[in-house]
Amino acid sequence: MFKNLTQRLSQSFRKIINKGRLTEENIKDTIREVRKAFLEADVTLSVIKKFIENVKEKSIGNEINKSLTPGQEFIKIVKKELIFAMGEKNNFLNLSTKPPAVILFVGLQGVGKTTNIAKLAKWIQNKHKKKILIISVDVYRAAAIKQLEILSKQIKVDFLPPSPNQTPLEITLKSIEYAKINFYDVLLIDTAGRLHIDKKMMTEIYEIQTVSKPIETLLVVDSMMGQDAVNMAKIFNEQLLISGIILTKTDGDSRNGIALSMRYITGKPIKFIGTGEKVNELEPFYPERTAERILGMNNIIAIIKDIEEKVSQAQVQEFTEKLQKGHLFNLNDFLIQIKQIKKMGGLNYFINKFSNNNQLSNSISLLKQDKNSLNKMEAMICSMTPKERATPSIIKGSRKRRIALGSGMKIQDVNKLLKNFDDIKRMMQKIKTGGVAKIMRGMKHILPKNF
Repeated sequence: MFKNLTQRLSQSFRKIINKGRLTEENIKDTIREVRKAFLEADVTLSVIKKFIENVKEKSIGNEINKSLTPGQEFIKIVKKELIFAMGEKNNFLNLSTKPPAVILFVGLQGVGKTTNIAKLAKWIQNKHKKKILIISVDVYRAAAIKQLEILSKQIKVDFLPPSPNQTPLEITLKSIEYAKINFYDVLLIDTAGRLHIDKKMMTEIYEIQTVSKPIETLLVVDSMMGQDAVNMAKIFNEQLLISGIILTKTDGDSRNGIALSMRYITGKPIKFIGTGEKVNELEPFYPERTAERILGMNNIIAIIKDIEEKVSQAQVQEFTEKLQKGHLFNLNDFLIQIKQIKKMGGLNYFINKFSNNNQLSNSISLLKQDKNSLNKMEAMICSMTPKERATPSIIKGSRKRRIALGSGMKIQDVNKLLKNFDDIKRMMQKIKTGGVAKIMRGMKHILPKNF
């Protein structure tokens, strides 16, 4: 859905992800690139301006969470602003009313109203187990009525065909009465559209809305319309007071920036997105999930949350101070890092997060073959003397044999442990501040390839 935007933002964040600190200069450089990415994605200018102002205000002079790198903190700020722009939380359908709960579908001709009525009926049927009735008041297009009837049969939901020569208002009133008598829980109404907004269409829909008193009035919007879709949504909302938006054709090649613009411009939430042509390809819209998808960092965001929750900040601070004072990374420090990683679910946690990434670092790839690698490494270190942990260079032949015997391992396992330790040690020498978060920053190969 956001492939192009994700790629552009990934390029923008490269400049800041590995910075040692956030400065006004590198923040401005990155924000400039973010602005370009949003413009290319067809995000509304007023939304871009507000978004950039908020990110800049929260980034410059911001106190960095001690468990994160400045680059990670900046991405968290961007993520929060994306969520804020799109509505902060999912807004489910409001079906809590005396049956039938009327849901009115409005929008221009060709945006996918008819198809998405069937999709929503299928979703309500699966999610809420409601008895549903579908009707069409589009008396101007017999093909639209027939299409809705065919789709209703396909999803096994009742359809009430209009009587000849009835007006849209008469069809609406008769259908509501029919739904009450036959104990339907939900009534979905498909209204007529036009190729453009006109007074006759808006007056007709307004009258239908007035007599039907819908609990939801959903505006169906074609994401491929770009800025025209945003302008259209604004007019519909001003004249009809819509309750939410269904964004269609999000699986296409459109730039999809309107997903970031709709909530800000109309004040109304995106409730669903259409992800394909099939009747089951409709999803509730979750701003947080969408923000992570836009950033291309679903897995990294989850890891950052776990670092915040599970890594001991006291140990991070202590380790940082030791490194700053010239302390040489040793096996005692390595053991602490192993225990912190185990708190987060072990190396399998990272492996599973990046299971689709073919660019795992060599050390992680080797450890993937052994589910108990961390436990084995811990056992071997615990079999060492305090002097051996503090000075690993003294561990030679006889010491290796004793450590292997004491931990129930082989000499080859001890060699592998020492090699992994040496790899981490070299990496730690390049990192000014320590902790699992900083180790992750150094292990570039386990990050998504966009970064």
